[in-house]
Formats: sequence, structure tokens, C-alpha cells
Amino acid sequence: MNAKLVKILKITLPLALGVFLIWYSISSATPEERQKTIQYITKADPKWIILSLLMGIISHLSRAYRWKFLLEPLGYSIKLSNSFMAVMIGYLANLGIPRSGEVLRGGTIATYEGIPFKKTFGTIITERIIDLIMLLLIISVTLLFQSENLLSYLNQKITNPFITLIILITLLVAGVLFLKIIKKSKNPFLIKLKDFGEGLLEGVKSISKIKHRGAFIFHTFLIWFLYVAMFYVIKFTVPETASLTIGPILATFVIGSLAMSTTNGGIGAFPIAIAAILLLFDIEKPAGEAFGWILWGSQTAINIIIGALSFLFLPIVNRKK
Repeated sequence: MNAKLVKILKITLPLALGVFLIWYSISSATPEERQKTIQYITKADPKWIILSLLMGIISHLSRAYRWKFLLEPLGYSIKLSNSFMAVMIGYLANLGIPRSGEVLRGGTIATYEGIPFKKTFGTIITERIIDLIMLLLIISVTLLFQSENLLSYLNQKITNPFITLIILITLLVAGVLFLKIIKKSKNPFLIKLKDFGEGLLEGVKSISKIKHRGAFIFHTFLIWFLYVAMFYVIKFTVPETASLTIGPILATFVIGSLAMSTTNGGIGAFPIAIAAILLLFDIEKPAGEAFGWILWGSQTAINIIIGALSFLFLPIVNRKK
């Protein structure tokens, strides 16, 4: 298949899926359900939305500050303003092209701080590994509280986990074989690829050389605490979800996090996933979808606004460079 066509499909298919899910959500609801959902959204208490947004912004600031700890062992000290704006530009880019934000974020810092891209990108990979560990930790805690409900939902969505496991093992074996080929090859392109990979590895290894480990761990837990807290406070915007305890909120957080990766920024998929998991806790569909739309809509809006402003102000702040 043409490489350009593949690139276009990677961008358009997740977006098309998101649009389809929005259409499906609206068309499958009864007029009464649609009216209820709109009423829940329009009557949402703004103070809880603002609090959730503040938590989101603080988590982004914390992530930007934590990134400095990963770059320090490599011999680089970056401005917090540049780090924060690069993070927000990354979030904005992910809304258009999934996973492009990490590349753009690394390229932004490489441009304005004079750090080799392969090293900045290596530290971002390290962050993603840490994020995965934290998500798995939250999933483990959630399973302790809500194992029956969460597994029931996942069983409906994952029809054959054995096939998924086989695919993962195959990809792992293929990756190991590819690395061995690159290591022994004398092909100019593969040599450049090897050099880039070594730069990435150096960035990943930076975690073992962190000077301020206590602060790094603190910010890691702060980021994820704020992520969960964003969900928790939004429950007060909808009367039907206000009484939810931490167990259902954690289950909602896990499913919402997984849904974010299915479409561009979770468009369409996020509210549907939230409503589906909340049905297991006797929360009616309109209330569940309202919860999802309020959370997704507010956080997406602030990411778009701050991300766009970051694009504007980055060259202004760094105009002397």
C-alpha cells in the first residue's frame, strides 16, 4: 500500500471512528435521553468544572517540571516555560494526529533548547513507560475494589484475549530479530537508524541517573493523583453521579484512559465508554454520557486553548535565540 495513503488513513480513520461514535450515540438515544443529557450538561455546576480544569493544568505543569529531571543527567537544563508549552503543543497535536504529539513535543524542545531530538524523544519514551506503570498500578487497585464490574465490561469488549497475547508475543520476537539485524548490518541507512536508536536508549537510561529522585517520584504520583481527582470532582456536576464512591470513579478512570487511545483525543469514544461503565453502577445512560462529555469537553477545550497559545508564544519567548 502507498506510504502516503497509509499516513492519511492513520489520521482519518480514528477521526472518522470518533465522528461515527458521536453520530451513533446521538441516533441510538431516544428523544427523552438526548434531552436529559443536554439538560445535565447545561445545568452542570461551573465551579466543579473550573476546579477540574485547574487540576488538569497543574498536572501539565508538574509533567513539564518533571521532564527537567530526565534531561538533567544528559547535561541539559531547560526553561520551565519552554517545557510546559512543548507539553501543551504535544497534547494539541494528538487531537489531530494520534501519537504525533510526542514527536512534536520532542522536536519543539530540540529546536528551542538546542538538544538533539533523539535524546529528547528518548526521555519522552521513558515518561510513557512510567505512565504505563502508573496506569497498571491504578488498574490493579481498581481490580481490588471493582473486579467484578470492570472485568465484566472488559470481557464484552475483548472477544479473544488469547489472540491479543499471540500478537504481542509475535511483535516482541520480531522486534528482537530486527534489533539483531541492525546491530550487525553495515547498510548506511541501518547504521543511521542504529545511531538514532542509541540516542533514544541514552534518553531512556536517563531515569537511572536522576539526581532528584524524590522530587521525580513526587511529581509522578502528583500527576496521576490529579488525573483521578479530575474525574472525582466532575461527578458533582451531575446529580446522579454525585454519590459515587472512589471505587466506581477508579473504574471510570481506567475505562476512560483506555478509550482515549481509540480515537483522536478520545473524541466520541470517551463519553460512550464512561456511560457504559457507569451503567454497571446503576447510573442511567444520559447521566453517564453527560459526565463523559463535561469532563472530555472541558479538558479538550483547555488543551486546545493553551496549546494554540503555546504555538503563538514559543517563538516570542525565545526570540533572542
